[in-house]
Amino acid sequence: MAVAIRMARGGSKKRPFYRIVATNSRSARDGRFIEQLGHYNPADKALTLDLERYDYWLGVGAQPSATMHRLAKSAKKNVPATAA
Repeated sequence: MAVAIRMARGGSKKRPFYRIVATNSRSARDGRFIEQLGHYNPADKALTLDLERYDYWLGVGAQPSATMHRLAKSAKKNVPATAA
């Protein structure tokens, strides 16, 4: 099974809201998913992403969509470094 990390659209007409999901790449865009990793609201640019689970899915071979890759890269850039 090929796993993809992509966004599933929700919300009403002209007011999109996206869930970030790990899903079978053959599933429909808004269909079944394996795990929800976060959400994104483009109206106020609010992104919530569980980076640990995102990295886990990348580690087991999941392929992010181009948009998801761009959003995750910006989310990782905005995370403060932890003190050792």
